[in-house]
Amino acid sequence: MTGSKAIAIFGGTFNPIHYGHLIVAEEIRSKYNLDKVVFVPCHLPPHKDPTDLVDAQKRLIMVHLAVVGNPCFEVSNFEIERGGRSYSIDTVRHFSKIYGEETQLYFIVGADVLMELSTWKNIDHLLKLSKFIAVPRPGYDTGKIFDYKILGFSTRVLDSDLMENIIVENVSTSDVSSTDVRQKVREWKSIKYLVPENVEQFIHNQKLYL
Repeated sequence: MTGSKAIAIFGGTFNPIHYGHLIVAEEIRSKYNLDKVVFVPCHLPPHKDPTDLVDAQKRLIMVHLAVVGNPCFEVSNFEIERGGRSYSIDTVRHFSKIYGEETQLYFIVGADVLMELSTWKNIDHLLKLSKFIAVPRPGYDTGKIFDYKILGFSTRVLDSDLMENIIVENVSTSDVSSTDVRQKVREWKSIKYLVPENVEQFIHNQKLYL
């Protein structure tokens, strides 16, 4: 499948997905005139073992529920079906093969990961296959994001052309985070308007994060 397209891959644990994820995805889609944004819930993150990580299939269902109203949003189960640790290089290679070389791939990441980007598996090749769009995360100083970009590669040299494929975008964000949502659920507090209503219902019906 080839064609002159532009597609963004949005990976993460989505534990759970919330309105902050959706706001970022839609703003990036609009700003870059993307054909679509593909949400890719990971099976297991390679760099950390997050607390309260619920079953992968349930996280996948929540992402499906969250994006159902946007025809430009899609969900892929590639990393979950693959199993094991989810490495971004494998995911980007997968989509590169599906959409062909004529399609411009973008990879949406939280700005906080720029500090550890140099440790990512095959980062050089990953930046050749896709352009990274780094977006703010709650609790991070957006004024220091560019410093993260430099500091993340302080122990090694990355080709300057590849560094140009890391784009820092100061998009709209909300203060909500997955950690906050999980904490509120544990404390029996409302998560209404933090996550889509159907996601909220799923969390309560499945008794997640208690």
